[in-house]
Amino acid sequence: MPAPSRYEVGVAYIRFQSAEPNPDGRHPGVFGLINGLSRAGKLAPDQEEFRRVNNAWYEANFTNPSTIDPSVYDHALNPGATAWFKDSAQLYIDRIEGYLDVLRAHGIQCDRLVSRHPPGIVIYEDEHQIVVVAPHASRRWSSATPDENPP
Repeated sequence: MPAPSRYEVGVAYIRFQSAEPNPDGRHPGVFGLINGLSRAGKLAPDQEEFRRVNNAWYEANFTNPSTIDPSVYDHALNPGATAWFKDSAQLYIDRIEGYLDVLRAHGIQCDRLVSRHPPGIVIYEDEHQIVVVAPHASRRWSSATPDENPP
């Protein structure tokens, strides 16, 4: 009998992204949104300090997929590539709330998406995350808990 798939029902994938698409039609993730505000000089000093300190923490403790595979976010090779936390990455997910607070202060709404299955073709995976392309139109995800999503 084959080993069970790690993608069995009950495993959740979680993404925080803009509620509204950008001009390219994409929904940037939480890190892209806050870094964009920083590049535009829109963060207050305390918000910039939060971003700097917490981005440094993620850089020290969380794998950036593009350091492992520089092509993972290449728009020509992997159009629409998006990163999703695995539900086992709770330590990393918990720190997102501060980012969401900063975004809310700027009137930027973020959605929390949850999927019981990989929401596309997995092009990168590690212990805490996946990066996918071409989300399946037949798969649905929502802001619901994993048990409430359709199989």
